[in-house]
Amino acid sequence: MERKKELRRQVALLKTRHRSSTWHHSRSAEILATLEAHPAFRAANTVLLYYSLNDEVDTHDFVKKWSKSKQILLPVVVGDDLELRKYTGPEDLATGSYGIEEPTGELFTDYADIDFIVVPGVAFDLKGNRLGRGKGYYDRLLPRIPSAYKAGICFPFQIVEEVPAEPFDIRMDEVITQ
Repeated sequence: MERKKELRRQVALLKTRHRSSTWHHSRSAEILATLEAHPAFRAANTVLLYYSLNDEVDTHDFVKKWSKSKQILLPVVVGDDLELRKYTGPEDLATGSYGIEEPTGELFTDYADIDFIVVPGVAFDLKGNRLGRGKGYYDRLLPRIPSAYKAGICFPFQIVEEVPAEPFDIRMDEVITQ
């Protein structure tokens, strides 16, 4: 646990150093261009994305763009769990827990229909291990969607030598950065 706390602190400092909106925007665009060229993403019909916070790879325009040709799902924090809802447009977002914009659309429970998941993280290692913010939301969600391709996306400085992993942690199939 101490190692996880220390990693979160180190990455938070790096995020502060790279906070320039120009740098953040251009790196986000590069990472998302790599993501959208990925064969598994291209083939996917139903994609679980996330609506980014200001210190994450910026997914706002990406969500809107791909919602025209794919069914896009976004997580909604409900207590200690994540519900999935269909994204129908920016006009149907409301500020939820942690200041995250969340969809108010239809609840989605057909987990087997999800083809591709884009997962945020504080840090990743090259084995696909992920360090989240510490609340365990994705740790509880991902086991319900075992067949979907899981891609973590992050800035290069979020790749670390090793993320401490627990037996219940779900590894990413791939980590995409620039």
